[in-house]
Amino acid sequence: MHSLIIFASGRGSNAQAIIDYFRGNGKAHVVLIVSNKADAGVLDIARKENIPYAVVDKQTVKEVALVEQMQSYNPSLIILAGYLWKVPDTILQAFPDKVINVHPALLPKYGGKGMYGQHVHEAVVANQEKESGITIHYVNEHYDEGNIIVQARCAISSGDTPDSLAQKIHKLEHFFFPRAIEFLLG
Repeated sequence: MHSLIIFASGRGSNAQAIIDYFRGNGKAHVVLIVSNKADAGVLDIARKENIPYAVVDKQTVKEVALVEQMQSYNPSLIILAGYLWKVPDTILQAFPDKVINVHPALLPKYGGKGMYGQHVHEAVVANQEKESGITIHYVNEHYDEGNIIVQARCAISSGDTPDSLAQKIHKLEHFFFPRAIEFLLG
């Protein structure tokens, strides 16, 4: 069985979707959740699911101790599921080609520093785009520039708001992210 580590900053809906998906098929399990927010909803999920977790700050996320803790789990993938900080080089170097992210837009559009969550949806709607979607990609040292694994698209109607677009994007994430992870695990 494959081991997965999830990094998240928010409610954890993608983390929950991944946990539920692999609970159903037994091919992988989440062994650690890392968050940069002590009050993040994803930590409630970790406690409910009996998954070990770590809360990091700008310093501890870069430390060798975190990398060693992560290595002790021998993860197949490190998954960014709504994690808002840049992943430090110490982690990228320790886990080459094993760190993936889901971005709530069709990269390369609407990516980069500061382009996350509601900011992305507001920009997409303001620019009157006809479609949006998600991009699942490998993480490198630059925001949202790693090699693309898969994209999924949705139409934007004239009545869509940033909130209604966010709902469409969440549906895509919850469906495609676990399946893309399963595909990468082989």
